[in-house]
Amino acid sequence: MMLSIRKAAVAGQFYPDDPLKLQKIVSDLLSEVGSSESNTIQPKAIIVPHAGYIYSGLAAASAFASLLPFRKKITRVLLLGPSHRVEFNGLAASSADYFQTPLGSIPVERESIAQILPLPQVSNIDEAHQCEHSLEVELPFLQKVLDDFTLIPIVVGDADSESVSEVLELLWGGEETLIVISSDLSHFHDYKTAQLRDKKTCQAIENLSPELLSYSDACGRNPIKGMLVSALKHHLTVTTLALCNSGDTAGDKERVVGYGAWMLKH
Repeated sequence: MMLSIRKAAVAGQFYPDDPLKLQKIVSDLLSEVGSSESNTIQPKAIIVPHAGYIYSGLAAASAFASLLPFRKKITRVLLLGPSHRVEFNGLAASSADYFQTPLGSIPVERESIAQILPLPQVSNIDEAHQCEHSLEVELPFLQKVLDDFTLIPIVVGDADSESVSEVLELLWGGEETLIVISSDLSHFHDYKTAQLRDKKTCQAIENLSPELLSYSDACGRNPIKGMLVSALKHHLTVTTLALCNSGDTAGDKERVVGYGAWMLKH
């Protein structure tokens, strides 16, 4: 039997193809944000940015570092991110058996994909995954902070909060399951405007208020809103780990992109 390997078609735009270089970059980012070994309550979900690592890597690392104490417990990752290149309604699963980065291959949990495909809002759309960096960028971090794990990759198109939440509920699982929501925040405002807009978005996430998130607040607003609906159902609490923009990291302050990281726990 030939295995279907999903390759990182746009990896070169966001991280190097050389595995040693990539591993060093991710390790350095995790080291810079510091150890989270003192964490005693395992996150059920994290919300992380997906820009190039020089822009949003530290913000993302602040959330991924929180997983280190639980690297042996987490064996299943449900990863949702927005579609940037393909327009479609609902949620797109993948028909691949593996996703591949320079750090190795990650098996896709086909049983879970089969479980959600009967839902009317879910279908296999490989085109949506082909060049989607919102998922790609998170994979090397997961490979670094976890031991062996399976992946349930979902690209979210035009989908309402309840449609996304329904998928999350079906795949919720126990402590073995981590949910990762990939999203940047506001795009291409000046530095001060972005700070004000992103602060309001942060408050909406902290208060579990999906109805307050609008089109221009976050490219991943649809998966975030679905996550917040499920968080309310499961009585999760939210902790903000990072809030910044490209003007703070590696860009000018005329047209910035916002980044944030959050941890959701019971």
